[in-house]
Amino acid sequence: MLSDIPKKLDIAKEDIDKEILRAGIIAELDAVSLYEQMAAMTDKPDIKAILLDIAKEEKTHIGEFEALLLKYDAEQTKELEAGRKEVEEKLLQKKQNPQI
Repeated sequence: MLSDIPKKLDIAKEDIDKEILRAGIIAELDAVSLYEQMAAMTDKPDIKAILLDIAKEEKTHIGEFEALLLKYDAEQTKELEAGRKEVEEKLLQKKQNPQI
């Protein structure tokens, strides 16, 4: 499923650049999903290889948008790190107690 962007949003002027970057990330995630799904559907190795290569390039674009977003959104940076720590803690708990 593809996202429905861009939309006409009522965004405060000071937040517009962050929303532009988020929209860019969403668009690239859509592209990755689309290309990987199409690669999974084809039986042609050359088509599959090109689609997966393009999907990989889109992942680089996600990284570029994210790097800029983290530069301009301190809260996003803080919460991204908090999320990373939560995952590490949960994985450690799971490793120590597989029944969780």
